[in-house]
Amino acid sequence: MNTRKKIIFLVASAIFVLLFTVIIFSKNGYMAFHRLKQEELAWINENKKIEAENLKLYHKIERLKHDPEYIENVARQELGMTGKDEIIIKFKNKKNGK
Repeated sequence: MNTRKKIIFLVASAIFVLLFTVIIFSKNGYMAFHRLKQEELAWINENKKIEAENLKLYHKIERLKHDPEYIENVARQELGMTGKDEIIIKFKNKKNGK
């Protein structure tokens, strides 16, 4: 190769390396694209979790509207309520002196 062809090759190679670097590391380059894809996947997973939670809450609401046994169970477990003609007996704890 003569000197002129070597200079053209070196300039073309330098331009190629520069453009490649810009494409990969610029503000809107491949690295930014890759980061945005990862964020998108994280948001998609978060949305799936929220949808599953919403579905569970929907089913719980439907049971609270239409299932008397479930309503009674919730009232007993979460609210500490008793049924008709039931008596609550509390014992003193001898270890604590109460």
